[in-house]
Amino acid sequence: MGDSKENRIVRRELDPDGPAPGEQVGEIVASLAEGDVENAPVADHQIDDVLSPVFSDPPAPDAQVEISFTYGPYRVTVEQNGRARFVEV
Repeated sequence: MGDSKENRIVRRELDPDGPAPGEQVGEIVASLAEGDVENAPVADHQIDDVLSPVFSDPPAPDAQVEISFTYGPYRVTVEQNGRARFVEV
């Protein structure tokens, strides 16, 4: 039996009022890579361009906005409230 997909999901919280979302995602990916920052992708301003407006002017909660993208070896899904899932791909 291999690992189930659920076992590979790492859940974290991004701080909507904290540092740039791209920086937060980069730090989480680096920590998941066991601190190997050298092998983690460089945080890209495009992540900030997409997530910052969702955090600074969030849609109504019933919109349930989720944004997904691939970042390094992870598929990242971020909800408008800051909840994030990282799934190794």
